[in-house]
Amino acid sequence: MVRCGLACWRCRWLLPLLLGLAIILGIISLAGRGWLESATAPYVRQASLWSDCVKTNPDDLNWMCRSLMDYSWGRASAATFLVGFIIVCICFILAVIAFSIEILRFNFVRGIGGLLFVAAAFLIIGLVIYPVMFTEDIPLTGQNMFSWAYGFGWATTIIVIGCAFFFCCLPNWEDEVLGNIKPYYGANGI
Repeated sequence: MVRCGLACWRCRWLLPLLLGLAIILGIISLAGRGWLESATAPYVRQASLWSDCVKTNPDDLNWMCRSLMDYSWGRASAATFLVGFIIVCICFILAVIAFSIEILRFNFVRGIGGLLFVAAAFLIIGLVIYPVMFTEDIPLTGQNMFSWAYGFGWATTIIVIGCAFFFCCLPNWEDEVLGNIKPYYGANGI
């Protein structure tokens, strides 16, 4: 992107592709059972955004699961994370439209960036409520760790924040992206 500049047509699709990656990571986070796990292998606890599953005997194959939706903080955490994820999906659709249609390209790119900041706020709220209230309300035995699915939720949030900054700053370089000005290569022609 540095070598060819923002005028390269392939580079224009990096932001929608990053939002697509954020959506994939968000789906993994929403569906994953690895938000909280016991730290040692035979796993005796696996919790997702939606439920908490515990084994009473490590050799037993049956998990005793209870829904986290019985707790108000569980509903709040799931709702805020899900609302943020839905806003990211809407922004992805808007970004594809913005970069596909010539006339509408920069009319609402900053609006997409603002929506992404709102989505990031919802995602962060959900990701903060979950561990604080989980460790406060549910007794944990042994060593437990917040695991891969929880990490994918944070990865989604970081990508969304980065894309929000770029979407807000992109209209400042509208002429360069659209190829309306002659590129300057410096004194050496580089």
